[in-house]
Amino acid sequence: MSLMSVLTRDEAQARARLLDVHRYEITLDLTRGDETFDSRTVIRFTVRGKKKAADTFVELKPADLRSVTLDGKPLDPGALDGNRLPLTGLTPGEHELCVDAAMRYSRTGEGMHRFTDPTDGETYVYTQLFLDDVQRVFAAFDQPDLKAVFDLTVTAPEGWTVLANGITAQQDDGTWRAATTPLISTYLVAVAAGPWHSVRTEHRGLPFGIHCRRSLAPYLDTDADEILDVTRACFDRYHEKFEEPYPFDSYDQAFVPEFNAGAMENPGLVTFRDEFVYRSAVTDTERQTRAMVIAHEMAHMWFGDLVTLKWWDDIWLNESFAEYMGYQTLTEATLGGSGGTPPRKWGTDTWVDFGVARKAWGYDADQRPSTHPVAPENVDDTAAALLNFDGISYAKGASALRQLVAWLGEKDFLAGINAHFTRHRFGNATLADFIDNLAGATERDVHAWADAWLRTTGVDTLTPKVTRGTDSTYTLTVDHAGSRPHHITVGVYDRDPGDDQGHLTLRESLALDIPQTGEQPIGKRPALLLLNDGDLTYAKVRFDPDSFTTVTGHLSGLPDPLTRAVVWNALRDAVRDAELPPTAYLDAARTHLPRETDLAIVQGVLTFATTQVADRFLTPDQRPAGLTTLAALCRDLIRRTEDGDNPGLRLTAVRHFIDVAAHPDTIAAWLADGTVPGGPELDPELRWRVLGRLAVLGAVDADAISEELARDPSATGQEGAARCRAALPDPEAKQAAWEAMFTTDDLSNYLFTATAQGFWQPEQTELLKEYVDRYWTDAVELAARRGPAIAEAAGRWAFPVHTVDAETLALGERCLTEAAPIPALRRKLVDQLDDLSRALKVRNA
Repeated sequence: MSLMSVLTRDEAQARARLLDVHRYEITLDLTRGDETFDSRTVIRFTVRGKKKAADTFVELKPADLRSVTLDGKPLDPGALDGNRLPLTGLTPGEHELCVDAAMRYSRTGEGMHRFTDPTDGETYVYTQLFLDDVQRVFAAFDQPDLKAVFDLTVTAPEGWTVLANGITAQQDDGTWRAATTPLISTYLVAVAAGPWHSVRTEHRGLPFGIHCRRSLAPYLDTDADEILDVTRACFDRYHEKFEEPYPFDSYDQAFVPEFNAGAMENPGLVTFRDEFVYRSAVTDTERQTRAMVIAHEMAHMWFGDLVTLKWWDDIWLNESFAEYMGYQTLTEATLGGSGGTPPRKWGTDTWVDFGVARKAWGYDADQRPSTHPVAPENVDDTAAALLNFDGISYAKGASALRQLVAWLGEKDFLAGINAHFTRHRFGNATLADFIDNLAGATERDVHAWADAWLRTTGVDTLTPKVTRGTDSTYTLTVDHAGSRPHHITVGVYDRDPGDDQGHLTLRESLALDIPQTGEQPIGKRPALLLLNDGDLTYAKVRFDPDSFTTVTGHLSGLPDPLTRAVVWNALRDAVRDAELPPTAYLDAARTHLPRETDLAIVQGVLTFATTQVADRFLTPDQRPAGLTTLAALCRDLIRRTEDGDNPGLRLTAVRHFIDVAAHPDTIAAWLADGTVPGGPELDPELRWRVLGRLAVLGAVDADAISEELARDPSATGQEGAARCRAALPDPEAKQAAWEAMFTTDDLSNYLFTATAQGFWQPEQTELLKEYVDRYWTDAVELAARRGPAIAEAAGRWAFPVHTVDAETLALGERCLTEAAPIPALRRKLVDQLDDLSRALKVRNA
């Protein structure tokens, strides 16, 4: 059998011209053992044309292809070439293809993933068919513009419940049958089967359900009201925005194990990673993140499911819109409903979290060699498409849409997207279709906007220049490095001379269009001029010298958290661009975080300060002092929260104190006592976190890890133990972890990631030297064997990120040139090596 083939755009367009696919009848038998399941598919389709016979192919990746018939006549199963079964001599008219095969279960989160819960031994399976993994479950003409209706029947073990895109019911013969779907794309078909714990309700006449594995039932029940409240509030808000009603017959949300993404927008059955069913204490910001993901996936019911991209170059039509709508709609839903219902805490200041956590993801991705336009024109095949699910398609695209709404006005924006839904419902659309629909709702030149924002790459930089006039008043001009137009707000802030607390007062907000026409008067010299105040555009901003002095001394005195988020992002960008010493960033954090009130900002700043500044940007000689600064900062936050008024802030401070602990005594005492003095008690997440740091420091052994695993034998406990064992500063432990990752191929996607997270530690550079050399060959071979999901994990988590030196950079560049890694690994290596090069520049500066 030849290698698996990826689908090219040219092939997809040719097949779309030839075929009209009507219906799939899919029968799955999940009772055939632990390794494979049976899959029988009947596809009814039409070949267009009048006279000429034609050839095409159907995709599948079977363990055993037992039989194929076309219009009742058998085809040779041996004709399967990789993942393509040729269909030759097709005459114009109606056809019926029947495929009977055994398919393999996955342990990498691709296709039909199978998971056995170590807590109680129960087994669960679910599908993840994005982007071209439907072929792992049933035969299909696998491209998004060949929509069809789907009928699904599933045989499952006794005691299981089967969930699918439509309402499911158990038949008299014991099988489960799902309601026929409307027209949807193949990658959106979904099945989740197992002994689920379910909470069901109704809203607006539709059945709603949330589901998880049984061992997580108490935790889901605790949060069920909140999850369903978010779901109902967003559902209602989308119906206020969109003229098209929700297009499916039910709304189920399944929290599934070992899920590779945050969630997947399968119509009627959204699947989420089950870390969103919280077993341990979390912050309100983390609850807000879960709420945003719920809102994001629900937006996809319209953007992506009702109206679907025609080819993968328009993935932004799915992800950027869901990202923007998720944050915006959650903000609106949070404000409370009719009748004076109070604001909900799970959506407060969502755009602050976006600015700190998501937008930085977009900025970073857009400055790497792998950058691409929000709407690229060169997505030639599915392998290339898979690489574009990144910070550009999500965060940059959402930022562009936020800027579009600021420029266009929400009324015209909503009119355009509602026209888009009406014209393309249950069909496919392109960027051109969307821009045409927007243009029909406004007199603005949306086509020019799209060219400037969606077809270009890179991050613009805006720098203020303040000029004094003859009358002691000042004017502002903005130096614009870049090509995009921007509609921004400029915040003009003053200090109160009598205020010894460092507070800053907003004098005025100025609306400014970039490129600028003429100078902008600003009156007397302000203490701070902040470009992009309110964070409505996507651009790096810099400070004039006087404003920078104000920022370093009075950042925490800014009144609005979104304003502070813009400033923190500017400082972050300056560090990454080697314009601000990383130690200066730590000093700013040490000065201002103890007075910060927004938890998203605290979490974002501490994460960057720990994982980037301390772990990568500081030299080995500087790192101990950096850890000391961060530990002192965390102690300040812990002391500040002793009264119990801000448990989220205290939990964040405790987590980061554990992560930066240079000596084991304090955190070892916490573990022994089972609590931090004054709280919180150490729940499973904190216990594994402490044990992981103690393992890095050589303060625990394998026996202690085994004892903790006996205490917490859950799936999360298994991952914690794998992480801790890999972190031990012991040659045998490192060798065992490396073999588990790169040789045996036994690890699931989650256990691989946990092992990789523990393996590389900046404190263990000498011990790990030999593995830096081994990584390049072993990772390339592993990716080729196990496919894109493990390749992505190997490039993201198993990369030697803490080895910041020219030799490692040279090894990586040689690997890209000589070793031919598969596309998923190549993309991660390109990004990691660019980050490594940036870290070297920061250190040298």
